[in-house]
Amino acid sequence: MVYLLLAAGLFAEAGYRQVWARLVAGLDGLPVAMPTSSAPAQARRRIGAAPLRASFALLAGPAAGAARWCGLLVCAIDGTTMSVPDTSANLAAYGRQTGSHGGSGYPLLRLVAVVACGTRTVIGAVFGPIGVGETTQAPHLLKCLRPGMLLPADRNFAVADLLTAIATTGAQALIRCKDGRPLPDLGTLSDGSRLSTMGAVAVRVVDAEITAVLSGGKRHTGPGRVHRRPAHRPRPGRPRRRRHHRHHGPPGRTRRPRRARPPTAGAPQPDLPPRGQTRDLQTPRQRQPRPHQPPHDHPHHDRVDDQPTALTTRHCD
Repeated sequence: MVYLLLAAGLFAEAGYRQVWARLVAGLDGLPVAMPTSSAPAQARRRIGAAPLRASFALLAGPAAGAARWCGLLVCAIDGTTMSVPDTSANLAAYGRQTGSHGGSGYPLLRLVAVVACGTRTVIGAVFGPIGVGETTQAPHLLKCLRPGMLLPADRNFAVADLLTAIATTGAQALIRCKDGRPLPDLGTLSDGSRLSTMGAVAVRVVDAEITAVLSGGKRHTGPGRVHRRPAHRPRPGRPRRRRHHRHHGPPGRTRRPRRARPPTAGAPQPDLPPRGQTRDLQTPRQRQPRPHQPPHDHPHHDRVDDQPTALTTRHCD
């Protein structure tokens, strides 16, 4: 049954019986029974959620090829709604979304997830009733954040308490701020950005032009503000890599050994066995070039103190 549920995620447009037929398509010649329409639901009730919860905990995490920026793993946090079967238990647990046209036909749950950008692999997820907001569910995902992450989020997550909680995990936050939100001006830096605070977190405000690609390829550009903590020193990602290549050569390339110099007249000669005899000689261990190391995942702090960096963006309509 667990394999059937995993395959159902790959063939979302097919029913259980169609997914089962695809699972057993390669078992020609073996006696395979076709389950009835109610058999999958009964089997799901028997096994419960524990096997799927264990599978998610085992597989959750960024896959190879996830997007990185300045050595930081770029992960996004956002929420969505999903329809669930119209049963009395689901209706009591999640409820329906109300509206001017009578509300939703099926019960809805609200899902909030942290996803690795580029691969879209899920790192952490939490769901609850439709009446519980994203910012209420987001603190349950703090356990999947760690140093070396850059976490972009929509302006709905620009809550001072949530931003402070994210900072305690060591992850960097990049959150759009609602237009018109007052932020104190604590000074201007040499590059034109200014210092400010959001709750207990110090931020750096940088004015920028933000270009969004809409559906159909249409592009929209407007002013925006990026809030980051004051920089103490630049992140040494690319310069460090250039220094590494300058010293050791590019990855996968070994340094050419130096040519041995002829012995100097009068210098002591090595102790060699007489001609015609052999002896085990211990060859000195040669210095091997260091293998190429990828950029570290842990963040390089930008400020004088050891507090993690927090970033926020403000979109101006």
